[in-house]
Amino acid sequence: MKKYNKTICVIGLGYIGLPTAALLASKGYIINGVDINQNIVDIINNGGIHIIEPDLDQYVEEAVNNGHLKAFAKPQTADIYIICVPTPFYSDKEIPSPDIKFIVNATKSIIPLIKPGDMVILESTSPVGTTEKIAEIFSEGGIDIQSISIAYCPERVLPGKIMIELISNDRIVGGLNKTSTRKIADFYKTFVDGDVLECSAKTAEMCKLAENSFRDINIAFANELSIVCDTHDIDAWELIRLANHHPRVEILQPGTGVGGHCIAVDPWFLVSGDPENARLTKLARQVNDFKPNWVVQKIMSQVNFLIENGIASPKVACLGLAFKPNIDDLRESPAVQVVQDLIDLNIHVVSVEPNIQNHNNFKLCSFKDALDADLLVILVKHNEFVTKKNQKKLLDTNILDFCGALA
Repeated sequence: MKKYNKTICVIGLGYIGLPTAALLASKGYIINGVDINQNIVDIINNGGIHIIEPDLDQYVEEAVNNGHLKAFAKPQTADIYIICVPTPFYSDKEIPSPDIKFIVNATKSIIPLIKPGDMVILESTSPVGTTEKIAEIFSEGGIDIQSISIAYCPERVLPGKIMIELISNDRIVGGLNKTSTRKIADFYKTFVDGDVLECSAKTAEMCKLAENSFRDINIAFANELSIVCDTHDIDAWELIRLANHHPRVEILQPGTGVGGHCIAVDPWFLVSGDPENARLTKLARQVNDFKPNWVVQKIMSQVNFLIENGIASPKVACLGLAFKPNIDDLRESPAVQVVQDLIDLNIHVVSVEPNIQNHNNFKLCSFKDALDADLLVILVKHNEFVTKKNQKKLLDTNILDFCGALA
């Protein structure tokens, strides 16, 4: 292992921060990981992980055992600071807008530690102008921002393949000036095999929003198409399969909605920055936000049919809670919204989520135990649900498939 004479402080040890910290530790850096959740700190310092991600457990265990990774509840002195904290949004507004309070707090927390020559990197998804805001906070805190390097470097990883894509994917480095951009780009080149592309901070911020908005718009078309197909009693998955034989058509697969902390959130950052002109992005977000409501309507229609046919309190088993297949991440999950809406409607609901052990609000059961439900609803296309053995069992039940698991 090559060793570097720089210490890195990774602030936020969640779905991006912990994999980043573990990877950098494996590359020879000394990592001080920071999280305000003491339980997470303790788990990591014991060589464990608090999230499900292939290979991450091995990376963390090795890094902790060889002394290259240690977790703390407060920031520690370093040469490079990487901010990987959440960026939620205010959902109670007509146009949801970003809340960067965690970024602001993280920035303020390292002011006493910053010294000339340090690098400060923001990886959290952020509205345009956030990197400049960090510089303003530093200046107000008495730091000469010309003596340090500041840049925005968005992650582009796919849950389930994070440890691979942190290395293989191209990365964008958007510094506040050319010196910062070049210096921080050189740092990323020490562990990224993909191209490291340089631009301004604002361009990098907008690029992240544009990438996920592009995906959201394409998913919205698939989701809208599935609703239209249902109106005409057409199998949406068969239709899409046929349409995709056109040499210039590649329609995505519809689902229960769109979740996660990127695609379900980032387009609102773009819209809130220019609501008058980001009309298509806003409409796509509204289509995808509506899809879980439509799913609930379809489920309730079937539940009412069962009630009319003598089943007083139908048992509904919802398969999948995560925001996408084969992960444990429930953030902004449309499946969670569906289950909660059903519970609010006083429906007898049980949930199957093979990637988590418990849930504070929902009653979980095994796939086997769910098969005796009066109605099965597939919300997430987990591998467990699409094995030939389990598909055969599902076909023998009263079932609604909203993600193409049986297509």
